[in-house]
Parts: sequence; structure tokens; C-alpha cells
Amino acid sequence: MKLYDLVFPVLIEKLLRTMPDVGKIYVLIRAKDQQAAAERLKNEIINSELFKSLESLHGKSYITFMLDKLIPVAGDVCESDLGIETNLAAEIAQAVNVVVNSSASTTFDERFLILFVHCIDLNTNTRPCRVLGFAKKCKNLCLFRRHRLRSQVYTNEVDIEAELSIALQSKEAAQVKSTPLMKELGLQRAKLHGWQNTYSFTKAMGEMLITKQRENIPVVIVRPSVVESAYREPFPGWIEGNRMLDPLMLFYGKGQLPGILANPNAVIDIVPVDIVVNTILVAMAKHGREAKPELNVYHAASSVSNPILFYDFFKYSCEHFKSSPLMDRDGKQIRITDMKFLSSLSDFSSYISSEIIQQNGLRDHQAVPDEKHFVKIKTKCEKLETLLLHMAQIYEPYMFFTSRFDNAKVKALMKMMFVEEKKLFECDVGIIDWKEYYSYACTRHLILFLGKFWEIFCTRHNSSS
Repeated sequence: MKLYDLVFPVLIEKLLRTMPDVGKIYVLIRAKDQQAAAERLKNEIINSELFKSLESLHGKSYITFMLDKLIPVAGDVCESDLGIETNLAAEIAQAVNVVVNSSASTTFDERFLILFVHCIDLNTNTRPCRVLGFAKKCKNLCLFRRHRLRSQVYTNEVDIEAELSIALQSKEAAQVKSTPLMKELGLQRAKLHGWQNTYSFTKAMGEMLITKQRENIPVVIVRPSVVESAYREPFPGWIEGNRMLDPLMLFYGKGQLPGILANPNAVIDIVPVDIVVNTILVAMAKHGREAKPELNVYHAASSVSNPILFYDFFKYSCEHFKSSPLMDRDGKQIRITDMKFLSSLSDFSSYISSEIIQQNGLRDHQAVPDEKHFVKIKTKCEKLETLLLHMAQIYEPYMFFTSRFDNAKVKALMKMMFVEEKKLFECDVGIIDWKEYYSYACTRHLILFLGKFWEIFCTRHNSSS
């Protein structure tokens, strides 16, 4: 398990590279003790490829600089006082000015009770986010900043205590933490209240709790859309972790996804991670300086300022893979065709099944005379079909989503910045050339990463099915 999401390390890198005089940055890390936390900080942050530019800047003093700025803190967001040792918790409460919360499980169909842990204190029944609770103890706090994946905007309040009670009762009734049952419960409760999945539902409840319980704490909530690879910083195309579009792009490039369940004219709202980070830092600077007891929400999104259609996304991907095709196991170039868009799950299922059978020569049993080999190929095809159908069901709400999210408040922030500040902290999604952007995304890190992700995704899916 990584100690961060995609945004967190880019935020740290940008802070240290552009504002080297920043004070201590306390990094909460899930670890058994301080030594283990320090080891994870070294392996997952200091030695990360993401920080190579910073390392080049500081040369031999890089390690000293990083260890002076970054303080590993063993803890857990699910525990009281974040699980931080008492004396260290007191030190942090006296020292910090801004608290940034970016912790979450981003599995769309995660178990209902597991995701509740990220926004609710289970031991005392519906207390606010533990990070916010700790932030209230910080004597010099001028801002609490929360990052939440923005998939839709809620309009109706939810009875969070009732939802927690339902989750706990279902767990007790099952006697065990039944993954399928709890996943199904989460999806049922989410859809009942108008949400696509358990993740967006429980994150929204966490936001509701913060709104209700923040008291006089200044709070900024940044809602990015689909966060993808870097546009410019620290270098074009940087990405780590599984993103929403990555598996789709890989399957398409490997010729395993000739069709998709999606509306070609629907807008896919994407925002590069470095633009998200710049938005966070600019919002932190403005509201941290003012320190007013307000709640401010910003959408880091592109669907209004610079929309891209699903049709264009796959057109650019197609152009890339035709000019720079992937290779199959025999070293032959994989040829792909234009993406076919399907409008229903049944149509998608039929089309994918037919294509997989044809691609693997299973339509004619005579083409694979060896029975054992035939069974092996058939089993592989069935697993791929099941996997693609599973992905289609998870992604379906987003593939036909018609709403757009205005980033007017981010634009207002930009108007307050000097020219040099705008260059240093670029927040304008309107400058992105999507064709160029996807070329970088494909050629730099995406393919190497997705080879590993493909194995992980298949392993997890097979073990849970």
C-alpha cells in the first residue's frame, strides 16, 4: 500500500522545489513505529523518480535537505489523534499552520464499512473526520485543506448515522466481513441516494461531516475531476498508481478492447495532476493568509474550459498506437482499429465476446486441433471477457455522464495572481493541447506502468470473483 495518492507526492515536490524556505512538513505514514515510517518515507518519497529534478537542484545536499524538511510521523487516520505518539502529536499541534488531508480508498466498489472508516469515527458513532478533529487542536492553524475526487455534486443531505447503523447491522448479520455482500450493500445505498458508487457516496458524506463539524476552522475543499498524468511538472507524462483511463488505454493498445460501453459525444472531465497541485497551493496561499472561518470549494476540472469527448480521447489513442504500436508476445506489432462505441451493456457483452472469439481463432475448433491448448485459450478468453464486463459495469455511469463542472472559482483565483505567479503555478486547463498531452501520457510512463497494473488488476479480480 502506498503512503499517498497521486496528488500528494506532486504537492510535496512542488512545495520543496518552488518554496525551499518552507518550514517542516509532517508526513503522516501508516507504519508500526517511527523507524518504519522513516523507511517508507525514504523508499516512497525521497528515492522516487518524481524527485529527480529536486535531487539535481540540491546535488550532494539533497538527502540532508529532504530529511530536514520532511518529518515522518507514524500513525493512522482511522485512530484517535491519528495514532500519533502523544509528545509528537503535541509538537505538531504547536507547529503546523496548514493541515492537508488527501487520504482515501479510491476503489469504486469498495466494501461499505471500509469506506466509512475514512470519513467516520466508528468507535464513537458518526464523529467528524479524525483529521479535522486533530486540526482543531492545532494552535496556529490558518487552514484545513481537503482533497476529494469530484464525480458529482450532492444536493440532498444524508442521514449519516442511519447509514452507519445499516452498515454495522449488515456486518453483524453476516457474522463475517463478507466482501461481496458489503460491496453490494454499498452500491445499493449509494444508488438509493443518487450516487454512482460507494466511493463517491462515502466521500460526499465525509464532506458533509466536515461542513457540519468544522466550527470556526477555515476549510478549503478542492474537487478535482479525473486526475491523470502531469502536463508539465515535474516533467510531462509523470504518473504513478492506477488511474481511471489507464486500463482502457492499455487494453485498446493491446487490441483487447475494440469496443467500449460509452457515449462518444460525452465529455470526459480530465485534469493533469500538476494543475490540481497548483490549484491547491494557490487556494492555500489565498485562504491561509486570510484565515477567515469560511468554507471554500474549488473545482479543478476541464469540462467547461477545455472539454474533450470520449471520441477524441480514443481517436488520439488510436493515432498514437498506430504510429507507435505495442508488440505481442511473438514480437509482432499489434494492429488496432477505430474504437466502436456501444450504448448498452448487452450490446457490449455480445460484441466483446464475438471479437475475443474471432481474435483467438476459437470460432473454428479445427484451427486449434490440440484439445488442451483449445481449453487453455478458451479459459483465457473467458477470463478476459469477464474482466472487461466487470470494468464496463464500474465505468458505465461515467461513460454516459452529461453534467459539466464549472471552474469559475479557479479562474477567479488566477485573476488575483501576478504574471510570474501564473507561470509558476499554472492553473489554466484551457492551455492544454489534448492530443499532445495523450502522446506524452502514452510514450513516457503509461505503458511500462500498465504492464504491471494489468497483472495486479487481473490477480485482484480473479481472487475476488
